[in-house]
Order: sequence, then C-alpha cells, then structure tokens
Amino acid sequence: MAQKTLPTICPSCQGILKVQRLTCTSCGTSVEGSYNLPILGQLSGDDQDFILKLIRASGSLKELAGLYGISYPTVRNRLDSLIEKIALIKEKIEKQED
Repeated sequence: MAQKTLPTICPSCQGILKVQRLTCTSCGTSVEGSYNLPILGQLSGDDQDFILKLIRASGSLKELAGLYGISYPTVRNRLDSLIEKIALIKEKIEKQED
C-alpha cells in the first residue's frame, strides 16, 4: 500500500495548509494550535527526494547527475527550479503572516 502524503495546498483556493493538531502515538497526548509546515515539508515527495540525494552526494551536482542517470545541466536546471519553488513557498508564508 502506498504511503499517504500530507497535503500542503488547499484544494479550494490554493492557499497553504497549516497543521492544527499533533498527537503522540505513544501516549495519546495532543497539542493543538496553528502551525506552519516546514518549507521543505511543503515540497513534493520527488523534490524532497532530490534534496536528500543532493545532501547524500555532499552537494555534488556531478554525482547527483550520475545517481539519476541524467546530464549535469539537467540536474542544474532541476535545482534552479527547486530554488524558485522554495522562494515562492517562502513568499506565500510571509504574505499569510501579514
């Protein structure tokens, strides 16, 4: 069975969803409030995997290209796209905090 992924974008208005409740799986204690998801947690699973592989490759785009079996420029373009996504997420969070 595929693992469920946490939705991060509102299906109605495309706004950023927030966490309202956290519950301990050991004792059942719950914490309620309105919490932003971490920026990296708001990325797609594929983007998160890319970042993890980049870290495991010690930031080497050449090594990452080898892991994916794609060219260095393709990896560089994907990283640039990811940097833009992160900037947009950060911008949305800042607008919601105003």
